[in-house]
Amino acid sequence: MNRPPRSGPTGEPALRTDVLTARRIVVKVGSSSLTTASGGLDSDRVDALVDVLSRSRTTDTEVVLVSSGAIAAGLAPLGLTERPRDLARQQAAACVGQGLLVARYTASFARHGLRVGQVLLTADDISRRAHYRNAYRALAQVLAMGAVPVVNENDTVATAEIRFGDNDRLAALVAHLVRADLLVLLSDVDGLYDGDPRRPGSRRLREIRGGQDLVGVEIGSAGSSGVGTGGMVTKVEAARIATDAGIPVVLTAARHAADALAGRETGTFFHRTGERSADHLLWLEHASSPRGTVRLTPPAARAVLQRRGPLLADGVTHADGDFVAGDPVELLDENGRVVARGLAGLDARELPRLQGRSTREVVHQDDLVPLVRPAPSGDGAPAPAPARVRVRIRTAAEYARAGTAPDRPGD
Repeated sequence: MNRPPRSGPTGEPALRTDVLTARRIVVKVGSSSLTTASGGLDSDRVDALVDVLSRSRTTDTEVVLVSSGAIAAGLAPLGLTERPRDLARQQAAACVGQGLLVARYTASFARHGLRVGQVLLTADDISRRAHYRNAYRALAQVLAMGAVPVVNENDTVATAEIRFGDNDRLAALVAHLVRADLLVLLSDVDGLYDGDPRRPGSRRLREIRGGQDLVGVEIGSAGSSGVGTGGMVTKVEAARIATDAGIPVVLTAARHAADALAGRETGTFFHRTGERSADHLLWLEHASSPRGTVRLTPPAARAVLQRRGPLLADGVTHADGDFVAGDPVELLDENGRVVARGLAGLDARELPRLQGRSTREVVHQDDLVPLVRPAPSGDGAPAPAPARVRVRIRTAAEYARAGTAPDRPGD
């Protein structure tokens, strides 16, 4: 249920406390908010955004900018009239456009005496644990030295198999990576609506406190610019990743960025639904690439879901894959359903002689993430956890199978 805006003592709408107290903020802006419809950067839009971010950045408030726009910025210089669908030309456009994008940000932030640090990531940098830690150290150092990190997917080298698909997911993962207090998603739509925002009668949802507030809500593609990669679905998925990790989210239009960062009740505010988890657990749940599967006995599956202890070899019936100790693996119940994810404590080649009869530890309990909730009685099939929506990096092939290509219009 969406509540009316709260009012302060003067009758004005109350400010959002979680926004006002945020000390590290990740702001994501989409291509359509930075470029013209035909491609090419809109300097006035970039400067307007930078003016807002620079005012929000103080001695005790840090800002990380996740910016789309590299491919869109490269269209006009290469004589392209629309975003290409083939990967090779997307990479070429990104190669030209990324330099233009960072040069524009560098000049714009320089007007406020601020330096810019470019950070380009691929899904590999998030899905591999060692790379994940390296990305954190790099971003932390850029912030510590007083620069503004400008993060984007490295479209020039990313292949179809290792792409994020959209920068909304990237922004949610970066928000957890840098231990942000707030994520702001800037779009070309001023919030989440209960239906198509272009349809008369559709109502903007002011607050989302959990999955129950999304029941019956039609969530579709949000943009119409033809230069971006996402849509409202990816923004809601990104909000779920962030809020599940204890990070509140504001979703609004880029033109309302100043109001959003001032704590005013613009757009849609997603309240945090979980607590901040250990870095490696969020990585494990949302960004890791499993290197194998381990099938469990019914008692072992129930114990894993109820977090009653580590997974031992005597609870394993079969293992597939060529994983080594430290690799992420998916844990399956006796019916082959994925019930959890964990970090292997043994190499795959060690398991055949141990499974079913050894008490050697296969996955430590601190390295386990249940992906479903156990049945109330402890028997029967587990059910999907209602309050935890898991979103992982999708490849281009997975988008194609789902019928939602990653290069559709939007942000």
